[in-house]
Amino acid sequence: MANLKELKNRITSVTSTQKITKAMQMVAAAKLRRAQEAAEQSRPYADRMERMIASVASNLPSLDTAPPLVVGSGKDDMHMLVVVTAERGLCGAFNSSIVRTVRQKAKKLQEGGKTVKLFCVGRKGEESLRRDMGDKIVEYVTLREVKNLSFANARPIAEKLSQMFNNGEFDVCTVHYNAFKSVITQVVTAQQLIPVKLPDSDETAAAEEDAPDLSGAIYDYEPEENDLLGVLVPRNMSVQIYRSLLESGAAEHAARMTSMDNATRNAGDMIDGLTLTYNRTRQAIITKELIEIVSGAEAL
Repeated sequence: MANLKELKNRITSVTSTQKITKAMQMVAAAKLRRAQEAAEQSRPYADRMERMIASVASNLPSLDTAPPLVVGSGKDDMHMLVVVTAERGLCGAFNSSIVRTVRQKAKKLQEGGKTVKLFCVGRKGEESLRRDMGDKIVEYVTLREVKNLSFANARPIAEKLSQMFNNGEFDVCTVHYNAFKSVITQVVTAQQLIPVKLPDSDETAAAEEDAPDLSGAIYDYEPEENDLLGVLVPRNMSVQIYRSLLESGAAEHAARMTSMDNATRNAGDMIDGLTLTYNRTRQAIITKELIEIVSGAEAL
């Protein structure tokens, strides 16, 4: 049985930890609102950007003349997996879920005879994947010093990916990130960036039903579709990466808030249990001392 001093020190230690987790929960909750608004505001623009590129591409006489970023290299031998994770931990399974998905995807591609390369955005993903897939990491970007994400943080990543594609370093590029759904739900999402994934007929019909009624509208593209796609597709890559960063940021704050709330509750339960044990131990010691006093008095 632990003595009273050890129990008291343990209670003090857990109480200090509870204060820290509670403070982290409040900080994450304060940051979540702004991050959630930014992520939700980016969705309509990013979705509309994809639909516009699909609309322009559908007007091409032939995809043979489309920019390489639209049609790809014609092969799918080398895959670039962009992994977006957090810079810090203490956010539950937020980072491990992304890393686990990427490992499974890489294993499946390698079993199919494909070459896998990793582009890590975020320190936690890079640290986890370097343990067993370090030879496949070709680029690492950290945003640790960035307090507020902006489009300027996504553009260099998109430009680097475009340059690597033009140099023939990969054929297909897919970004993996946690999409924010709610405070307690973050969904691991994979989005293909290169080549541009054009929606099928069913997706196009569904998008047209949600779009405003523009029946009878005539579109005249200036400049030509090929030139227009040459400008839109690289910008769309920056937009989609920016969206993934915002979604991941909001999901991270939500995961950390939930994780720290659970840690605070667990610390409270532990404090209650330790306090009960402390009181019982203290009462047992007092009872023992009283028995010894009474026994000594009777012996005189």
